Amino acid sequence: MRCGHVGRDMPVPQFSVREAQIQLSELIAKTLAGEDVVITRRSVPVARLAPIAPRGKRRFGALKGKIAIDERFQDPLPEHERGSWDLA
Repeated sequence: MRCGHVGRDMPVPQFSVREAQIQLSELIAKTLAGEDVVITRRSVPVARLAPIAPRGKRRFGALKGKIAIDERFQDPLPEHERGSWDLA
C-alpha cells in the first residue's frame, strides 16, 4: 500500500492490482466505512472503489403534489414537430 494525492488535499491509500486482489474484502470494508481506496497499475492510479448509495424504498404516491403535468400535454403536436417523429 502507498499513499498518494488523487485530486484531493488528503492522502488516499493506494493499492496495486495484486494487493487489491489479495485484500479485496478488507478494501470493500474500508470503502463502506467512508475511506477512499485507489487501485494502481505500475504506480499509476487506474480505479477508485466507491460505495453504491442504497436505493430508497419506493412508496406509491411519494411524489403526489410535487409533479405537475402541463395542461397542454395531451394536445396534438404542432405540424413542424410531427415531421421529427418517425410514426410510419
